[in-house]
Amino acid sequence: MTAAETQAGRPARADQAAKASGARAWTVTALLVVFMMINFADKSVFGLAADEIRADLGLTATQFGLANSAFFLLFSVAAVAVGLLADRTSLKWLILIMALLWSVAQVPAAVGGGLAVLIGSRIVLGAAEGPAFPVAQQAAFSWFPNHKRNLPGALVTLGVTLGVIIAAPTLTWLIDNHGWRSALWALAAVGLVWGVAWLAFGAIGQYRDERPAPTAAVREAAVQDGPAPSYRRIFGSRTWIGVTIAYFTSYWGVALMLVWLPSYLKNGLGYSSGTAGTLVAVPWAIGAVVLLVQAAVTGRLMRRGVPSRWARGRVGAGLLIIGALSFLGLPLVDGDAPKTVLLFIGFAFGGAFASVAATTVAELAPPRRRGGALGTMNAVVTTAGLLAPTVVGAMVDAQGRAGYQNAALATAALLLAGAVAAAVLIDPERDAARVAS
Repeated sequence: MTAAETQAGRPARADQAAKASGARAWTVTALLVVFMMINFADKSVFGLAADEIRADLGLTATQFGLANSAFFLLFSVAAVAVGLLADRTSLKWLILIMALLWSVAQVPAAVGGGLAVLIGSRIVLGAAEGPAFPVAQQAAFSWFPNHKRNLPGALVTLGVTLGVIIAAPTLTWLIDNHGWRSALWALAAVGLVWGVAWLAFGAIGQYRDERPAPTAAVREAAVQDGPAPSYRRIFGSRTWIGVTIAYFTSYWGVALMLVWLPSYLKNGLGYSSGTAGTLVAVPWAIGAVVLLVQAAVTGRLMRRGVPSRWARGRVGAGLLIIGALSFLGLPLVDGDAPKTVLLFIGFAFGGAFASVAATTVAELAPPRRRGGALGTMNAVVTTAGLLAPTVVGAMVDAQGRAGYQNAALATAALLLAGAVAAAVLIDPERDAARVAS
């Protein structure tokens, strides 16, 4: 073989390797989308079965809210612990272990028992699911450089939405026809099947490796990494503080949507169980469109050289403002249909900040601190899930139907505060330089 032939063969092999890597990247991303779909199907099942569970176990709204809040008791602690661990160990095995634990955690409540078993199983499930979102984002980001992360980050976040869209009618049918415990068995089975698929096809990409082979793409990642700063410098940055505040307010709305939206539709707005089970998917579907549009807008702005304080911070603030204004319009309209439309828009836009949060923190934190930064943010943010279900349950017990609308108005106030924090504090380019200096 001549030297010319050898040189000609190298680009061809390089192109083949690049295509194979690209296909593997999107295969892994697709698996992580399904991973998040299962994660949020697990979260949504109690909201879909709220009336059935309360009737079966004789629970007040406050007690039912407490059982859902129990899900988040160890959620935040686990998110921090596993997020830090994710910086030092195999993401593939962490993700597999989490998925298997989800399935196991469903079994006690599926077998039987009362409020204590319900709370115990939700605590275990919450501990296993707490790290899911930041670890899944980190695994997806490991296949893409910073300027290409908006789409995979949005798709993994989209898994949250798709999980509820697909699970809501399916689980509602199971609950109505076979009882609420049958839905738990179904979720346990799906989790096991996904674990087998991940074991076979899951992998972590080159942009996560700290000591990679000297390819051009990996050298780019190494330059982005640099010396690892302390977590204190990251957590003390205005960007991390601002994105965490904004995401907290967004997650408050997500927690309400998961736990209380089906009951709001049935008991607050008068829809039947079957109709509510179908309608509950609508704000998630709208949210999916919002996520994809946000990712497209943010990606286009960044490719045109717009600073990320605008492309991520201000775009994210705009989502929260639209959500807040929609909730604030509830008392101003008459009729269940207009209220339903405003409610859905409020939840869809208000809950769409997750992708902005993940990509912003990934830009701020270097790879060797990314897992801890994402995990700790998620831990702080998800305390909203610990508080919101119980607070709203108490409002419903005390105020009846009006409690649902007042909970939406309180969420509007939180979203406005989050929008201010996002617009004023988020500037990852500025703060990444300060953290690395």
